[in-house]
Amino acid sequence: MTDTTLQLDKPITDLETEEQSTWTAATWLAVLSMAATSFALVSAEFLPAGLLTPMARDLGISEGTAGQVVTATASVGAITALFSNVLIGRLNRKTVLVALTALAVGSNILAATASEFWLLLVGRAGLGIALSGFWALSVAVVARLVGTNATGRGMAIVTLGVSLATIAAPSMGALISDWLGWRTAMGLTAGLAVIAMVMQAVSLPSLPASTSNSLIDVLKLTRRRGVQLGMLAILLLMTGHFAGSIYVRPFLEQVTLLDTQSIALALLGFGIASVVGNVAGGRMADASISMALVVTAALMALAAITLVISGAYAAVAFTLVALWGFAFGMAPVVLPTNLSRSAPDDLEAAGSLMVVSFQVAISIGAVVGGYVVDTYGAAGPLTLTAILAAATVALALVQPRS
Repeated sequence: MTDTTLQLDKPITDLETEEQSTWTAATWLAVLSMAATSFALVSAEFLPAGLLTPMARDLGISEGTAGQVVTATASVGAITALFSNVLIGRLNRKTVLVALTALAVGSNILAATASEFWLLLVGRAGLGIALSGFWALSVAVVARLVGTNATGRGMAIVTLGVSLATIAAPSMGALISDWLGWRTAMGLTAGLAVIAMVMQAVSLPSLPASTSNSLIDVLKLTRRRGVQLGMLAILLLMTGHFAGSIYVRPFLEQVTLLDTQSIALALLGFGIASVVGNVAGGRMADASISMALVVTAALMALAAITLVISGAYAAVAFTLVALWGFAFGMAPVVLPTNLSRSAPDDLEAAGSLMVVSFQVAISIGAVVGGYVVDTYGAAGPLTLTAILAAATVALALVQPRS
């Protein structure tokens, strides 16, 4: 059996992705550097939610126009995800990851110092490239660091940065913006990216490319039934989540009749539960990915439909919002792992398809959710979430058990 003990001076190839008997200190540092990167990148991605008003005022634009910085990041990211693994060719993956994080540093600095709106958009577009490139490589890199049989646990640590950023970035961004200005808040995300970049440079082993994908190679992967089902699971569950989660606050205001402080407490419970779900998702994904997908989707469906039925009661609403958060915390671990299990021989190409699926789901969910809430009221998007999550359960049940 190949020795898979991680050493900083030893390149890791795809032949060394078997289960490691133990995680060494070097393994932990390498995986934590990936988690730090996810935290830095996602913090920068979510930051505008707490900065739109002062940003718009300073640049002399409307808040709606300022909100397009989020669109710029997502749209550029979706395109980048499809071509990222084609463009990097045979470059060492450690070099690519460090370079992507350096791009995030520069993009955040440009956004923080932008005197014109177009410069801000350029900075956010650069962040979109860094985000998509990182996530497209993430599963393949983690599998090479910890072994394919521990990929779920490894990705749980990496995506923990997402859960923490989801909780911290909007609120901390708003506070820092009030104290020191929105430019300082955005500049601090560049500092987070610098820390992550240093951690990568120090702790990641050399990761020489084992393949050089063409766009045709990436598209060929979509012929596999398992990959098709994995992409469909992402599209269904994440479209449902983003169609409904954006409108949880209006639901709590209009149906549960909570005040602002109570809503903030409920959303904090969502965030904390998502961290717990993140850890649970990693454990469950390594034990049985099919069962993990069923549980993730079933919990989200249960939380959403029960909110619609019984969400007028405050105690019930608090509990169900936390349950939804738990399911959402599982999803970023379970969904990529589910897709990658159908392409163990081409994890990088699978990563590209995974990121494209997520970005498309986010875009569709936001658009459809907006239409549904305007047409059917605050309960409408949550009903859609339950329907799409239930469809994901059905999809998971037809997949081969693993």
